[in-house]
Amino acid sequence: MAKLYFRYGAMGSSKTANAIMVQYNYNERGQQVLMVKPRLDSRDGERKEKSRCGLETDCVFMEELPDLPIEDYDCVIVDEAQFLTKQQVEFLVHIVDDMNIPVIAYGLRADFRGNFFEGSQWLMAWADTIEEVKTICWCGKKATCNARVVDGRVVKEGEQIVLGGNERYVSLCRRHWARGELGDFKNLALGG
Repeated sequence: MAKLYFRYGAMGSSKTANAIMVQYNYNERGQQVLMVKPRLDSRDGERKEKSRCGLETDCVFMEELPDLPIEDYDCVIVDEAQFLTKQQVEFLVHIVDDMNIPVIAYGLRADFRGNFFEGSQWLMAWADTIEEVKTICWCGKKATCNARVVDGRVVKEGEQIVLGGNERYVSLCRRHWARGELGDFKNLALGG
């Protein structure tokens, strides 16, 4: 019986690298994987997924998924799933429940303000299995929060979606996120 998995983690927790490694494992066993991302995620270029550690793969856009021969695949992997809409998560549920194809979705649980993204909210509600991909704060504790950094300071206001990587976001434990304490990030982000 297929399942819908949601594997969430803070920024920099290797979610994309994990997704690409899972794809590799399926392919190594002769199974076909459809790698998917929302069209909104344009950081890696058109139809590309790239991890911070250098792994990369081709992908299709989530918006194209309903028109593809999904039944030809043994697994669907979705990266940056926080950017999905409720309707798109419902379609992933359809793939699992009606087509019996497992779906593994990777994404952030919450934004820089500590609020759910739409896709994450519905994945948390409907996923069969929810797993955390862990990373650490500069202090060594588990990082659960995503901090947006502007001019060397943690900000908690602004548009929910502003694409960026290490230059704009840092993972912090809840305590340091609440206090806005960046540790060495300020020096790292500025090349210091």
